[in-house]
Amino acid sequence: MIKKLHKIDQTRLYFILKGGIVGIISGILVSIFRLTIEKMTEYVQDFYLFAQREPLWLIFWVILSVFVAIFVGYLIKAQPHISGSGIPQVEGVLQEEVHYRWFPVLWRKFIGGILSVGSGLFLGREGPSIQLGASVGQGLSSAYQSPKYEQKILISSGASAGLAAAFNAPIAAVLFIVEEIHHTFSPLICLTSLVSAIIANFISLYIFGLQPVLYLGHMYDLPLKHYGLLLIMGLLLGVLGRMYQKNLLDLPKWFNKLAIPSYLYGLVPFLLVIPIGFYFPHLLGGGNQIILSLEENGYSLYLLLLLFLLRYLFSMISYGSNLPGGIFLPILSLGAILGALFGLFSIEFLGLESYYLKNFIIVAMAGYFTAIGKAPLTAIILVTEMVGSINHLMPLGFVSLVAYIVVDSLGGHPIYESLLDRLVSYKKIANTNEKIVIEFPVTAESILDGMPIRDFVWPEETLLVTIQRNEQDILPHGDTILKMDDTLLILTDANHATAVRKELRKKTLIK
Repeated sequence: MIKKLHKIDQTRLYFILKGGIVGIISGILVSIFRLTIEKMTEYVQDFYLFAQREPLWLIFWVILSVFVAIFVGYLIKAQPHISGSGIPQVEGVLQEEVHYRWFPVLWRKFIGGILSVGSGLFLGREGPSIQLGASVGQGLSSAYQSPKYEQKILISSGASAGLAAAFNAPIAAVLFIVEEIHHTFSPLICLTSLVSAIIANFISLYIFGLQPVLYLGHMYDLPLKHYGLLLIMGLLLGVLGRMYQKNLLDLPKWFNKLAIPSYLYGLVPFLLVIPIGFYFPHLLGGGNQIILSLEENGYSLYLLLLLFLLRYLFSMISYGSNLPGGIFLPILSLGAILGALFGLFSIEFLGLESYYLKNFIIVAMAGYFTAIGKAPLTAIILVTEMVGSINHLMPLGFVSLVAYIVVDSLGGHPIYESLLDRLVSYKKIANTNEKIVIEFPVTAESILDGMPIRDFVWPEETLLVTIQRNEQDILPHGDTILKMDDTLLILTDANHATAVRKELRKKTLIK
């Protein structure tokens, strides 16, 4: 027994060490990525202010924008997996549905992400940061010649480090890996991801300072008498979040009507952003400055509505063009604007005290993110860490729960899972006889909990090869009783993997 415990401790120490290495490299890389984007965005805004005085310089800017869009387009053409946020690609790699070489993705995502996000498009840095960190983990596992399970752990820890460095939110980064990427709890993945996230966050804090990314100053606690307003806002956020999901997933249908190759779709947002930058340079970028200015600038209801429509439409155009950039921060900024809209309406017409406007801005960010990503724990902790206040966990949790119930009732699915399904549906598998092992968790709501293996009708083209339970591998037989928190390793053909996962989810959920 002592030897066994000693072996487990050594294993965890081994992954803590490797997670630390992943965290250091990812933290440095993502911090440079983030710093370069921030500086470039400042220069772009300064140029537009200069162009307001010397508008002829816009001719030069149009030519430069076309050149940059074409250059980024050729980066995408050479490596299509750098397009978009990168989070669906990371999920796909971990589920063995997407395959790519890490280094070509890493350097192209780094350069393409800086040029796209830094040019003022309504894109976020967090998705590319997650893919950059995941690529670091994948690269180190290749250097170590790690087995497949270790490779997945290091990729997960790298993704966690990337998000932590991008937003200075290490706990939310770990929750994101559990809630959004893996959809199940693994002590070893959580431990390694936490180590990577803490170290990457430390490096980011050293460069950017200790102040939270979205620090809004002192806020009053929201009284219970206003929770009726929170209920209404949660309902609205759920409906609007479902609308965002549908519109985002419909974007390829609209962009495919353009008479240009898909890798050059970036020309559209790169050109359309020029008039926005010329007239409203302060609105450029992912939206963090918008969030910080909502309460201070004294927007009217009319201006807030126009601001929401502008950022909603152009964030769709920016992301739908397949440019390297994420939707995390744009979603949070849209949620903040909705919170300001609802809060200001409540102040003017429903008697809400004006000093609670910040509360509605903060709470709406979590609710809107939950409605789109269907990851309420991540949303709550992410907003808490980014704002730097733990006094609002109750209203954050309440609105997130309401928004989650609404979007679930409307048939919404986690947006990154939907994007992965779309990505995989486009993929052509050359070798249809390739065998892979997929992982499927037995959760609390699964009918498999307490069921003998022989009593379940397994999908065709599958073979249950191993059950992972409490860090032990169990060889299954017909009488083996499955239990909650088991992880099932199922052998299937590569071209059946996605269908098998969907069928298992459908057949195992308690109705």
